[in-house]
Amino acid sequence: MQRRNFVQKATLASMTALLGTDIVFGASMPKYYLPLGLQDPDPFTMFDKDKEMVVLNDKPWNIEAQAHLLDDKITPNSAMFVRNNGLVPEELDATTWKLSFDGESAIQQKSYTLQELKSQFKVHTYQLTLECGGNGRSEFDPPAKGNQWTIGAVSCATWTGVRLRDVLEDVGLKPDAVYIGYHAVDRHLSQNPDKEPISRGAPMAKALQDETLLAFQMNGADIPAVHGYPLRLVVGGWPASVSGKWLNRISIRNIVHDGAKMGGDSYRVPCEPVAPGEEVKEEDMCIIESMPVKSLITYPKSGAMLKEGQSLNIRGHAWAGELEVAQMHYSIDFGATWKDCPIQKPINRLAWQHFSAKIDFPKKGYYEVWAKATDANGVSQPMVLPGWNPKGYLNNACHRIAVKMG
Repeated sequence: MQRRNFVQKATLASMTALLGTDIVFGASMPKYYLPLGLQDPDPFTMFDKDKEMVVLNDKPWNIEAQAHLLDDKITPNSAMFVRNNGLVPEELDATTWKLSFDGESAIQQKSYTLQELKSQFKVHTYQLTLECGGNGRSEFDPPAKGNQWTIGAVSCATWTGVRLRDVLEDVGLKPDAVYIGYHAVDRHLSQNPDKEPISRGAPMAKALQDETLLAFQMNGADIPAVHGYPLRLVVGGWPASVSGKWLNRISIRNIVHDGAKMGGDSYRVPCEPVAPGEEVKEEDMCIIESMPVKSLITYPKSGAMLKEGQSLNIRGHAWAGELEVAQMHYSIDFGATWKDCPIQKPINRLAWQHFSAKIDFPKKGYYEVWAKATDANGVSQPMVLPGWNPKGYLNNACHRIAVKMG
């Protein structure tokens, strides 16, 4: 859709600017023709992303940020990671969009237009942390299959919409309702219309939380197409795969939802610890729910150079799934000792928190600054890779940056 709209709206001057030179005989080009020099997919232009974002895959599109791109307290679209399982829909018309509710445990089968959602229910805005369950997968050994995310598949944008709870109450829940499952209009990579790329969900208790939104705005504007326009389910603190994009249907279930990417080893980890590389039976895998405590140093970049005697100001964010981060520490001696690092309270539940500290180093040489968050239950990030699992989920090892002084 983005490319088609560009072709329809582009002027000869704008295409010339993108190509960096005059289009000789450009006046003879057919209407809506896109020059070959502009036909290679450019995700940075198509999706309005920073040129320093890292493309991991283009079928489907999966793109991550680098730590320093996430320095803003509220993540802008330009630095927001892209995690897709299918093809980005090309025809998205908010004026005709409908969200339907069905399922064994729905009292009514009911649909709402976007305008009905906006006018019939109170609108709410929250900052919500979304992190891919596989963020950090690249560090696991033996290697885990899938996109080799490093540290950039996380964001905390401002989301505006209506509470899913309010709409579910309007539809009506039978006493046996235990789960919701989402459905969307993105297409499977095979183009088979009978296959859904992904259809995940959440237990009813999570669906009924205040912060679980049917969102139609991100950072005060329409949600960008690649992030779920015109309607997205946003479920903060849990794997971002629960936050279904391009939402057009929600099923109210009397069982754990059994849609695509709910079974096998998708977004599931061994219920009990296993040895690296060990095979795990499906019945011994548990669905990932609340994400673990984690933090990220966003300033300065790793590799910072200091003059002898110069102090270093660091800053970053920390989050802990359903919980708050209660304490933040940093270390410059590979975890032998730790110092307190001031951390702010979240602006609302499920938003990430901001930390900063001024660090002095004893003498010139090479250092690493390690960051460690501790959640409200007293659980801290591990200093090394946490327990191995087949798909490389939930890596919350301490983030670190390199520093040279002198």
